[in-house]
Amino acid sequence: MKVMLLGMNHRTAPVEVRERFAVDETAPVLHKLVDRPEIAEAVLLSTCNRVELVVTTPSPDAARHVLIDFFARELAREPWHEIGALADLTYVHHGREAVEHVFRVASAIDSMVLGEPQILGQVKDAYRAAADAGACGPVLSRLFQRAFATAKRVKNETGIAQRPVSVARVAVDLAKQIFETLDEKSALLIGAGEMIEAALVALGDHGLGTRRVVNRTPAHAETLARRFAGSAHGLDELESLLPMSDVVLSCVGGDGPILSREQVARGLARRRNRPLFLIDIGVPRNIDPGVHELDAAYLYDLDDLQEVAAANEEERRRESERAERIVLEEREQFDGWLVALQAVPTIRDLNRRAERIRRAELDRFAGRLQLPPEQTEAVEQLTRGIVRKLLHAPISKLRAETDRETGLARLEEARTLFGLDDVDLRLPPDDDPESES
Repeated sequence: MKVMLLGMNHRTAPVEVRERFAVDETAPVLHKLVDRPEIAEAVLLSTCNRVELVVTTPSPDAARHVLIDFFARELAREPWHEIGALADLTYVHHGREAVEHVFRVASAIDSMVLGEPQILGQVKDAYRAAADAGACGPVLSRLFQRAFATAKRVKNETGIAQRPVSVARVAVDLAKQIFETLDEKSALLIGAGEMIEAALVALGDHGLGTRRVVNRTPAHAETLARRFAGSAHGLDELESLLPMSDVVLSCVGGDGPILSREQVARGLARRRNRPLFLIDIGVPRNIDPGVHELDAAYLYDLDDLQEVAAANEEERRRESERAERIVLEEREQFDGWLVALQAVPTIRDLNRRAERIRRAELDRFAGRLQLPPEQTEAVEQLTRGIVRKLLHAPISKLRAETDRETGLARLEEARTLFGLDDVDLRLPPDDDPESES
């Protein structure tokens, strides 16, 4: 049984393609997939950045065609006739590569934002859904349990997720460094675009107390504020709101600053010079650079934040090298388990083939020999012993090879060498030899 993965992600397909293959309810899809004889087990992971099918199969070549056809006919939300083009937008991993890919995804090494924490929960949800649907058997269960253990090691043994890399996250992280905690702090957000929304999400993650959204169009401010349990205000209220704000984040369009040095100075005076953290990610800048000169005012612009984000990204990449080593260690352990699992039927089939040959030869000569019962039993024991001794060395070698990197290849070679896939190896229960030879 081989592990195989077919998928598309943010690197191979644009969002307008990925969204056509997103799946909300995975159980019906998985039921159809595992009903196919080429597919034994299946897990479907569907997020905003990836759609991936992880399966086990006895026939990898046939399964690849099944999975591509399944993507086009079952996952697509509308008819998809360009099978060739779809193949260009997807990737296929087999065996060790598939295992490694699953471990990297769960550990957030393969994410758009290196180290992002949400993906592990999404992978766990996908695994649970497959298990509940009865589509996840012993191999994929073991695979995903090891993936979760790998992700835990990566989190505990590396700093891959400790430094924020998005501008909004960096801004909030810097604010937390200045105030230590944001629980009782108040934020003033100027604007209502994507950057402000991302900042509100990040601030909420850090337990920010009060949120006020200011915008030229109050209706836009109201829409955003309502989503994040904040209050909405017009731009004319800006100066009056400044003294009661600990964090100011601004990202609006315009021809020049909307907060002058003098306005901030007056706000600081009313705050009795308690620290005021200002983040200006507007282009052109929204806050007068002269604010830098004021005591108790901490002003960062977009260049400052991008410099910190770039440094954090580089640090994450260094940490990712350590994470990749953990993934390889865990993959080797899973490979060893999988090879050991696959060695059992190979050894059993080898014994059965030898027993078929032994019995066939005895039956062929039984009429000629005309042996009495006691001698027939002696010949039975003799031939069984010969077969057992002949098989002892190759079987011992196969068991030893399960601990090596080449284990799966050795099992395939043994099956080919002894013709184990060429004949019917079934035996009556009384004739089934013990597999301890």
